[in-house]
Amino acid sequence: MTPNLPFLFVISLLTCCIEIDISVPSFPDISDYFDISDGLTQMTIAVNFFGFCLSSVVYGPLSDSYGRRNVMLIGNAIMLIGAIFCVVADSIELLLIARFIQGFGASTSAVVVFAMIADVYETEKAAKLIGVMNSLITVFMSIAPIAGGFINNLVGFRGNYFVIALVSLISWVMLYFQLPETKKEKKPLEIRTIAKNFYILATDKRFLYASLTPSLTYSGYMSFIACAPFLYIETYNLPIMYYAINQGIIIAIFSMFSMYSGRITSYLGEKTCVVYGTILLFFAGVFGLLVGLLFPKSPFLTTSFMTIYSIGAAITYPIIFTKSLDIFPEIRGTASSTIMASRSLLCALFIAFTSYIYNGTLLNISLSLLLSSLLTVFFTFRLLKLIGFATKKN
Repeated sequence: MTPNLPFLFVISLLTCCIEIDISVPSFPDISDYFDISDGLTQMTIAVNFFGFCLSSVVYGPLSDSYGRRNVMLIGNAIMLIGAIFCVVADSIELLLIARFIQGFGASTSAVVVFAMIADVYETEKAAKLIGVMNSLITVFMSIAPIAGGFINNLVGFRGNYFVIALVSLISWVMLYFQLPETKKEKKPLEIRTIAKNFYILATDKRFLYASLTPSLTYSGYMSFIACAPFLYIETYNLPIMYYAINQGIIIAIFSMFSMYSGRITSYLGEKTCVVYGTILLFFAGVFGLLVGLLFPKSPFLTTSFMTIYSIGAAITYPIIFTKSLDIFPEIRGTASSTIMASRSLLCALFIAFTSYIYNGTLLNISLSLLLSSLLTVFFTFRLLKLIGFATKKN
């Protein structure tokens, strides 16, 4: 086993995790440069998620048949090509195509890395490694919007895309020279079996509710992230670095609670965390609507209700996501691909919807966030009736 394997996992995941957050502070400048609407600029995230959605369904089965290393190299090369086209794009049409290509490649690491961890490490060690990796990645995700704001001020919006291209290149070179093959026994690619597994998942209510709930939560979060630069910079008239700091606070709170979600769950119990986390999501949605109606130009209150939303999301997401993978443990890889695909598709749809209704005010963003909160509440409490969640041990 390669000693640098955990580091290779981190850098490959890092690239696909920050490629959105680091570019978001540049959105107002992108709108000005291409002379396009804010909504069309926000679609660069939507098409990125759509590409992620399409590819995440196939990378898991392909890695089972053709090897983890081969799929990782091909997928990361696709992401690198998309990143390069982002740097040189001279029209919004080319930028949208480049972002789609980037998303199509970015899902490789998100799907295959965790399969490689399962190949190499025993369960307990794998869980610890995933925890350390998530901690490192969330720190970088917290820094990304602040770094993006600084780079944008220094060299313009293409600078952020150049950083992603550079990190993607370094990651690919390291993977090419150091990444071993961890899938020792490859199995034939059987389309009929894959289709059967997808059908089993799609027709099971427990899996549908368990996969929809965290996906809806994440979609609401990303809808806000897509509109935030226009809201803070143009509506609130804040400098780009002030926006980046507010965005960084929201992501940092989400990251911090994500890192300690395991300890919180151990202390309170799964069911309590899910119930109270869902209540926080609903409260944040209602709070956001009230702020949009009564205090439409308050950056402090905007950051406050999104911080509450982030806490609720960070507490509930890992519990329900884990439950969704445990419903059919024999096809966990297909289940993971399906969840990634559904999450990306919902993100694309929610971002497209929010971008369409966004008119430069907080209220429309709040309505989108409230919609995702209400749907999350509905599916969560339906899920609680179908699946058992552990309670606090006395």
